Amino acid sequence: MKAIVRETYGPPEGLELKEIDKPVAGDDDVLVRVHAAGVDQGVWHLVTGKPYLLRILGFGLRRPKNRVPGLDVAGRVEAVGRNVTRFQPGDEVFGTCAGSYAEYALARQDKLAPKPSNISFEQAAAVHSSALAAFQGLRRSARVQAGQKVLVVGAGGGVGTFAVQLAKEFGANVTGVCSTKKMDLVRSIGADDVIDYTREDFTAGPRRYDLIVDIAGGRSLSRLRRALAPRGTLVVVGSEEGGRWVQGVDRAIRAAMLSPFVSQKLRMLVSMENEEDLESVRKLMEAGKLTPVVDRTYSLSEVPKAIQYLRAGHACGKVVITV
Repeated sequence: MKAIVRETYGPPEGLELKEIDKPVAGDDDVLVRVHAAGVDQGVWHLVTGKPYLLRILGFGLRRPKNRVPGLDVAGRVEAVGRNVTRFQPGDEVFGTCAGSYAEYALARQDKLAPKPSNISFEQAAAVHSSALAAFQGLRRSARVQAGQKVLVVGAGGGVGTFAVQLAKEFGANVTGVCSTKKMDLVRSIGADDVIDYTREDFTAGPRRYDLIVDIAGGRSLSRLRRALAPRGTLVVVGSEEGGRWVQGVDRAIRAAMLSPFVSQKLRMLVSMENEEDLESVRKLMEAGKLTPVVDRTYSLSEVPKAIQYLRAGHACGKVVITV
């Protein structure tokens, strides 16, 4: 089968399209014929091996443990192991696996969910990593309540477009922060107000928010806290700034360490693969209350270009690989 392969850590342009053996489903595996695969910042980290902390945590010290990158997946079940009870060949599914940038990939049944019929494979492939991060940031880290004023920083990106829609669904008044070119998109998915960060510093104004979900990761904790209500909650979802060792994770850790000493709640989001949350997201999509936003698609041979486009910050919503 065809697959994108990475033998050693390095820049995305070093990825190669090769013929490798088709995986065989073990007793607990679901073999998925991949139709589409999502691109997120986590893929860049796994391809480049940065920050180095990831290597120490088990992704491989000198080379990736998994030759084929890609996590988020959507496709049809090709075969199942004898212990798999939730799916059968022909089922349309989405979720996460190891190595989705290939024609076939193996996944555990608890990492997959039935694909809603009202969304495409491309949309379904955009869901798992970003939608779960948004859902868990709002529901589990912050326990968002109806009527609260919520600020989503990075509202036009992959996680942000899900966070805006989910916060609105949970009854919040939502303000999105994004660049000029993404403002119309953020309004179209339900934001009550949109701030163009290239023209306005939201941390310097008089407005205070009950909850700030910080996805963009470019502002200090002290500046974010100025925009937060005295007993508000800040959820640090991620950051792509920082050194080779921690890549901005230190800011989230500092937030969690500071939280016990201030009236505001400062949370570090550690997004987890969670079957219950994935099912909640699936039901929202099936009901038409949550729609994945796909900026553009690339072919399997164009994976390096897709990763570079995402890293440049151009994407309005999600970037997806079609297989």
